[in-house]
Amino acid sequence: MNQSKIKFSWLLLIFAAGVLALTGCMTVTPTPKPGEVFSCAKDSDLNKIIAPEASLENFSCVIKKWAGANTLHFNVAVKNISNEDQRFKVNIFLENGKAVGGLLPRKIKKGLIKPGDTAKFTYPVKGVAGAAGKIDLIIKTMSK
Repeated sequence: MNQSKIKFSWLLLIFAAGVLALTGCMTVTPTPKPGEVFSCAKDSDLNKIIAPEASLENFSCVIKKWAGANTLHFNVAVKNISNEDQRFKVNIFLENGKAVGGLLPRKIKKGLIKPGDTAKFTYPVKGVAGAAGKIDLIIKTMSK
């Protein structure tokens, strides 16, 4: 091997070691602390399909204890912007195949959501302890 090939090999080795050291120091987005409210997903990762009678007032996430483990919870608030009382169906689908959802209001004993009023609910996702990634959020009106 001649002298220039040896120098090139050493430079390549030093460069590779530097790249490995830099990538080892890179930090991954930290997982949110329990009890700390955070954004569920970037706008580009959130696909929303919302009924014309509804307005999404809040969609945030928090990690809380549920069933003995730290679990992701979705905070959802939906406002009735129609002229009639409404009941909404909320579905949240995650890219890992998990899904949660339910009805707002959950029970209609006290009536439906009046025009201009907001209903809130928190949906826990069993088996998920960190941020969700891509999310599909669907809010539909229920037939009367």
